[in-house]
This record gives sequence, structure tokens and C-alpha cells, in this order.
Amino acid sequence: MLADDTRHPRNVLVCEHCGDLNEVDDLKHPGSCVHCLAPLSVSGPAKRNRCKCSACNGEVRYPRPKDGPLGRRLFAIEYANPGRKGQHKGRFFKKPDAKDLRRAQTASARAKAIEPRFIPLQEIPAGDETDRLHRWGFRYYRELFNDRQLLGLELSCRLIKEVNDTRIRHALATNLSDLLRYQNTLCRYDTMALKSLDVFSVHGFPVGLVECESNLLGSVNGTGGAVGSGGWTNIIDKYAKAKRYCDAPFEVQHRAGRKIQVPVEGEWIGETRPGARSRNVEIHCASATDYALEPGSLDAVFTDPPYFGNVQYAELMDFCFVWLRGLVGDEGEGFDQQSTRAANELTVNLTEGRDLAHFTEGLSQVFSRMAHALKPGGPLAFTYHHNKLEAYHSIGVAILDAGLTCSASLPCPAEMGGSIHIHGTGSSIIDTVFVCRVNGEAKRQHLFSTMDELTGIVRDELGQLRLAGVKANSRGYSLHRVRSSHPHGDMGLAANMAGELVDG
Repeated sequence: MLADDTRHPRNVLVCEHCGDLNEVDDLKHPGSCVHCLAPLSVSGPAKRNRCKCSACNGEVRYPRPKDGPLGRRLFAIEYANPGRKGQHKGRFFKKPDAKDLRRAQTASARAKAIEPRFIPLQEIPAGDETDRLHRWGFRYYRELFNDRQLLGLELSCRLIKEVNDTRIRHALATNLSDLLRYQNTLCRYDTMALKSLDVFSVHGFPVGLVECESNLLGSVNGTGGAVGSGGWTNIIDKYAKAKRYCDAPFEVQHRAGRKIQVPVEGEWIGETRPGARSRNVEIHCASATDYALEPGSLDAVFTDPPYFGNVQYAELMDFCFVWLRGLVGDEGEGFDQQSTRAANELTVNLTEGRDLAHFTEGLSQVFSRMAHALKPGGPLAFTYHHNKLEAYHSIGVAILDAGLTCSASLPCPAEMGGSIHIHGTGSSIIDTVFVCRVNGEAKRQHLFSTMDELTGIVRDELGQLRLAGVKANSRGYSLHRVRSSHPHGDMGLAANMAGELVDG
């Protein structure tokens, strides 16, 4: 099935015999192909790493890592036609014709003939997440792109490199990193939303049997606006909106079922602005576990710590880094290294031998250094959520070791309940913003010394979440004693609730 009838008038099926596209109303009784009259099927022959050959009925197993990545063929195209948009309902789909196939072959020939200057040659190293790529036969980063994508990205890098203005050149490099998310063979097509899903729509390296190749340059509608996602026009449009937000930040409020933008008066983001005092903005590629900061030098610290072992950040970011390293070179801090991976990265990683103790100790070092550098009364605020209790143990120990008091914990929306990354996993859709201070005070109603007092606190907060339209499924409570290296020794009781918060 290429598309369902959620956002398109009818379901679109590909005939497995002749490849023609068919629009049908009833998926239980799809009927016959309008071209070859063969029976249509909603499901393909591939399932659980096995595929039956329609010619000999033999079974083929996949993937076969030693044989390299699976081959690919172009079988369907979604296209834009502004001239017919008014007379046509839904999207435009077609089976590729000879001209479409010839274009792909021409691009492939050009890619093979070109002398690469920016196409990465690095091997994909072993890792908790990258080993999934190895199981599918991928050994080099360049194998994650088809020939047309390699050609387009190589030529894009060459054009960016020729830009003389350093700030514009780096801005375009930033846009290229966004483009890379959509211009690779790990992208998939959302049959319901009818759009390309970038590689990081799931926080990993998903490998599917159906790939989606986005138009590299992108398409525009009759008024010049970007159509779809994944092309240069869309990427640049997103970047321009972000820069406009920097000049005029706003919050979003819901009023009478509508989203209203509320300007944040007097606020702006950046270094310089006409009529305003210049700011000194610094961005460094360094480890917060050993970065030197003067005592009492920080007004506040805002951070988003790694989510324990949920996301292998460096393994994923090398996907972009291998391209940007060749493009940015020694012009940017951190691009002198071969990889974004580091032995002391604060994630649990079986391949690298990093465990819970490593995560806890590293987080404690970061919080302690930041607390030492805070001005009196300055907050250290961070957002966090996880489904495993031990991930919160690490947070508790880090707060205690740093001599901080958690003076507030605020629920806020995390990923949407429909997020592809968390769909069907039971993951929380609520983040907690923790606000801590060296000399902070906690509200009396948030303190407890018995299970009954804790239960009352949790019951009250669950009630507030329900009022906000969030369904809370409580799986039970547990009370733990936290051991800390804080000079005060045993810091007493700490509470944890094992539960999940899902859309209501």
C-alpha cells in the first residue's frame, strides 16, 4: 500500500504483478488491477526477514550482511501539478515512466563519474545503534545514500564552499545538516500523513524495505511557498522562519480552539540588533565535566541532559558530521576530530562499556561544576523524562552531590502522543522541568517522610494532570533510600513513581 484514505480520497495500492497504481475503496476486497487484471493485495510478500519469490515460490532470506545493502528500484512517484490542483482531489501519484527511470540512470552515471571532494569515505564504526546498519550490510556512510542523492549533496557542498562570507557559508552548512536528514535511503514514506519521514523521526537508524527519496531542490506552489519536506526550498524556508523568530520571539496560546502567537515584548535572540546593546554569545564544543568556570560567574544554567541510554547521540550525529567535517574543516570548533564519539559521553552504551555508574558519576560532576559556578540564588534548570526508575536515581544523586535543592518540578509537554518515536512504546508524553538552587527552598507541601504523605503528593499531581487532559496510568509506587557522596552522607528518603503518562 502506497497511501491510505486518511488524507487522500482513496487507498492507493501497487500491483505486485505489473507495478501499476490502483485506487481502491475497500482494503478487505481490493479487487483486480485496472491494467493487468491480476488480483490486488494489501500486504507484500516480505515478512519477518523472509520473502517468497512469486516466480518459483522459493523463499529468500534477508538481510544478508556479507552481500552488502539490498538493491533498490524506483516503483512510484508523488508529484506536484499546480495547473491541475483545482480540478483534482488529493495527491498526484504515478508509476515511473521511461523518462523518470532515465533521469535516475543519468544521475547515477554522473555520480559514478564525479571525483568526490565531500562524499564521506569513512567506515561506519561498531555501536549500539550503528550495529543495526551492519546487520543490513551497510559498511560505509556513503552506502546510506543513493547515487542521485550523493550527486546532489556533493554538488551542494561544492557550491557552499565557494561562498566567501563565512557566516553565510556556515549558515548554509547548518542547512545542509538538516537536508541530510531527508536525503538518504533510510527515509520512509508515511502512508497516512503522505510525507517523507526523515531518518531521525525515530531516534535511531531504521532500515525498511520501502525508501522515500525527497526532491533535492524541493517544489513550490503557485504563490512561491515550499511544498512538502526534505528539499532545499523547504530547508531554507524553515531556517528563515527560525531567524525571524530570533528577532521577534513569541509564545503560543490556545484560545477558542485556535493557536494565537503572543509576542514576548523586548526579547530577542542573538549577538547584535539595531538600537540594542550588543551581546557576547559563545558556543563551545567541550565537556561540561571538566570545563573551567569561575565561582559565582553564572546567573543561571539551563541544560537538557542525555536521557540515560534512550538515544545514542554521537552514533547518530556522526551521520551528519562526516559530511560537515569536510565542508567546515578547521573553521569550526570540534571539527578537527574524526568523530563526535567520546569515551566519556554520558550515555549508557553496551558497546563502549558505559554503565549506570558511569552515567551517574558523570552527571554528578557536571551538576557539581555548574553549582560551584552559580551566583547565589541562581537556578540550575533542566528537563528530563524516562520510563526506568534507575534513570531517576542518577538524577537524584547528581542533585545531592552538587549540594542543590530542587525547589520546583514543572510538568510540560514532551513528544506528542502520535510521535513515531514513542508510538506504541508506552513512553511518557510529559517532561519534568526541574529547577534547583544551591540555597533553594522546597515548599512544605512537597516534603514527606512517610509513604502516606508521598501518596498524597502524587495523588494531587495526578489529579492536576488529569485536569490538563492527560491520562495517567499508575503502575505503583516505590520508596528508595539514595546513597550519595555528598558530605552530609545519607540524604534520607527519595521517592519514585513507576508509571506512564499517555494521551487522554
